[in-house]
Amino acid sequence: MTLLGPVRADLDAAHRGVAGGGALSALAELGVVRASWERRIDQARGECGSLAGNLREAVRAQSRSNEAVRSGFDAVGTPAAVSAGTAAAAASGTPGDGGVR
Repeated sequence: MTLLGPVRADLDAAHRGVAGGGALSALAELGVVRASWERRIDQARGECGSLAGNLREAVRAQSRSNEAVRSGFDAVGTPAAVSAGTAAAAASGTPGDGGVR
């Protein structure tokens, strides 16, 4: 939406000084085409604006999903962490496997 902001001003600048000489039918057609482009620019800005909220919510949902996955992996012990825990338990005289034998 931000990138479309200056488009209307650029279109105005490009047409400045062209709208003289009403006898040429090409200039009348140019006016019709310009009006069409102005409508389309406004529509595109509206479409982009209407998508902004949905895109922000999609990003928030994806962030929540990523965090849930990260938390799930963090809860699983890695082989090095499990081995270190077992070695520490053996050194302290307690079973490292939770007492299951």
